[in-house]
Amino acid sequence: MQLTKDTNILIIGLGVMGGSYARALSKQGYRIRCITKDASDIAYALDEGMIEAGATEIREDWISEAELIVFALYPLTFISWMEENGHLLKKGTLITDVSGVKSGVISKIQALLPEGVEFISAHPMAGRERSGVAFSDDSVFLGANYIVVPTEKNTEEAILLCEELGRTLGFSRISRLSAKKHDSMIAFLSQLTHCIAVTLMNCNDSKDMEKYTGDSFRDLTRIAKINENMWSELFLLNKDALLAEMDAFAEEFGAFRKLLEDEDVEGMKEKMRASTAKRLKFDKPKGNILP
Repeated sequence: MQLTKDTNILIIGLGVMGGSYARALSKQGYRIRCITKDASDIAYALDEGMIEAGATEIREDWISEAELIVFALYPLTFISWMEENGHLLKKGTLITDVSGVKSGVISKIQALLPEGVEFISAHPMAGRERSGVAFSDDSVFLGANYIVVPTEKNTEEAILLCEELGRTLGFSRISRLSAKKHDSMIAFLSQLTHCIAVTLMNCNDSKDMEKYTGDSFRDLTRIAKINENMWSELFLLNKDALLAEMDAFAEEFGAFRKLLEDEDVEGMKEKMRASTAKRLKFDKPKGNILP
């Protein structure tokens, strides 16, 4: 299967990420249908021109006609959906997801697939602090990273199509990782940073701090405006990897604290020089970078 403007695409779950996919694809002339639980989200998406049709109930005809289905659901909701409705998927359909954890999800989904249906997992490394389709924004994909997470059950054709989807959405760097490597990296790069932001916002209750802060605090705590339902689920599904990263962070923070306590100026400067050099590598690239 190739991704063309005639590809019948169905998005299941029209929150901020499903909505952002719909915006990006519809702008390029792809035909998008969606199934989601809230009628007001469908009305909004129709008004915005993000979809051509939407439904709040399972549409067996839409599922059978879909060639590519994007599941933009929380991981446990995705699994529950497949347990209840996976039998409706038709042979030849390719499904993908946006889940933030993989090891506890991919094997369960693949075990629920009807014969001839393939699941290729992906993780768009972009998003918004707010939830809901009204906050969807496909511009967050530009310059961002997109991770494809294949297994031995995936065909090269499906992997390549998933990578093509990432480029079509506007992502600049497309990578392939195993589920284990993905979850290890995400524990550090995404989940730990959210834990730090939440902790930082909660560790000082001084009044009126918002009147005195600068951009450094605002930048560091942007992601503390967090979707507690989604992120608590993601943390628990990746508990062991996240705990290991939290321990490593605590150890490094303790080492820096000791440098300050000992007034080791050169030691602190060396840590700062190292962090500056590493941080430069994380600036978003300009233009699309092919995998």
